[in-house]
Amino acid sequence: MKTQDRSLDDDERAMADLADVPDWTRLWGPVEVGRAGVVALAQRVSAATGWLPWPIEESTEIDPDQSSWGLMTRRETLMQVYPGVVLPESPRSGWSAYQIAPAEIPLAEQGLDQYWPRHVELARRHWGEPAYVGMLGQPEFPGGPGQVADGRRHLAVWLRRGAEFHLYAEQPEADSPTRAVGINYSVYAAEVTR
Repeated sequence: MKTQDRSLDDDERAMADLADVPDWTRLWGPVEVGRAGVVALAQRVSAATGWLPWPIEESTEIDPDQSSWGLMTRRETLMQVYPGVVLPESPRSGWSAYQIAPAEIPLAEQGLDQYWPRHVELARRHWGEPAYVGMLGQPEFPGGPGQVADGRRHLAVWLRRGAEFHLYAEQPEADSPTRAVGINYSVYAAEVTR
């Protein structure tokens, strides 16, 4: 197993960018594909956030089934945006393990457990107190197939208007095609309740 432990600077910027969005309901829309769908998504998200979409020129190739696009924040975080999900691209931040052999899964789990608290504290600085924090094996952990925490070892959730912020660590698996784990976060569309 190989590991890397990088500064959390990229995550710090991305989490601040996510915290800046006051109303996530304005980002979400219908699932539309192809050029028209991607243009509509890029325009809608840019108007709601101020993020700058990758340029879409006449020569820009967009797959007829494509429904996502990249936008750059003012802090220079790339956000990959789908109709109901935002994935920050922070590849140079935090702890990760890769090339994990089956016998090394306990070591990878130990690393995730060790570095998880610092990610939660960083997220708290930007997002406040989470609505939920849990770990695989706890009775209330939502980890069954098809559930929100499927394949996760740790999960923390913050609620925002129209969105859920999920901070999570993957559960190392012997048959994982990537044989890599780390601590990540995503924003998911959520129903607004009053």
